[in-house]
Amino acid sequence: MKKASITEAKNNLSALIDSLRNGSPVLIADRGRPAARLEPSRTSDDGADEGRIARLVREGLVKPGRAAPLPALLATRPPRPDRDVSALEALIDEGREGL
Repeated sequence: MKKASITEAKNNLSALIDSLRNGSPVLIADRGRPAARLEPSRTSDDGADEGRIARLVREGLVKPGRAAPLPALLATRPPRPDRDVSALEALIDEGREGL
């Protein structure tokens, strides 16, 4: 995280905003004590949840994917259980079979 004093932030606001576009937050200090934190905007132009995902990555709660998902994975529909079968019972039965 980049750090700047209030004076530096005032004099270099454009440069700090440019660094925000790269996803790097800025901590603004007043006489050496943290006073504010600038973060990138959490909304994107198309309204997607990219800001939320970026926040979760920064907080270490998720890891970004390294490759695109396989097309075959997205093309197939997930299996559906029979209407008269409980999903919980199926999960319990599957656990018992694994033991």
